[in-house]
Amino acid sequence: MTRNLFDLNGRTALITGGGGGLGQIIAEAFAEYGANVAICSRKIEICQEAASSLKEKYGVETAAYKCNIANEEEVLETVNAVLSDFGQIDILVNNSGATWGENAEDMPLGAWKKVMDVNITGTFLMSKAVGKHMISRGYGKIINIGSIAGLRAKAADELNAIGYSTSKAAVHHFTKDLARKWIGYGVYVNGIAPGIFETKMSKHMDEEALRKRNPMGRTGDPNSLKGAALLLAGDASNFITGQILAVDGGGSL
Repeated sequence: MTRNLFDLNGRTALITGGGGGLGQIIAEAFAEYGANVAICSRKIEICQEAASSLKEKYGVETAAYKCNIANEEEVLETVNAVLSDFGQIDILVNNSGATWGENAEDMPLGAWKKVMDVNITGTFLMSKAVGKHMISRGYGKIINIGSIAGLRAKAADELNAIGYSTSKAAVHHFTKDLARKWIGYGVYVNGIAPGIFETKMSKHMDEEALRKRNPMGRTGDPNSLKGAALLLAGDASNFITGQILAVDGGGSL
């Protein structure tokens, strides 16, 4: 009975940036618990590879789509394609992200705009497009991937990417505000603020230093993220909306 709270059989999830990193971890969790999975990003090849692997391993329906989430036309085309292929979208994970490391006083405007376009504008555009479908059905779960970088300010020697941290703080507030706006439509909107996990985005960081800074003395493991995502995607979170769940080993404390 308890497992039913996390059972995703018969549901379809759309995950942006689901071909690698945190998005791939979440996609695998959903597939393992029975969800059909649609994956999109600008790099269609890695999405196709991930989708094929999930279908073979878990026997669920999967598909891959090429999409620049900062482009509204591409977002609409992708959402329509997913609806045509699967018939519905029950879960949306806004995971695609960009970062740029630079001193605040030297940050190029183009870099700032790129980070904002992907991290917050892309989250808005995808939520808007999928949200209309969810509102029409009276049900949906949206999970926005933020960051502990958006929960507290950090010194430059710990994180020197002011555009990234600012955009993630915006994602957190967007999550709360959208949850309040759509609470009457049966659409749940929550966020996950991960700490440091071993991904492509974190490879350039000093892992030993990161572990020393973390209260638990380690980086995040895939199962920790899977558990949080399953909670917010399934019936276990039917009385939770507008919340930001930090999965960070106490790093945001």
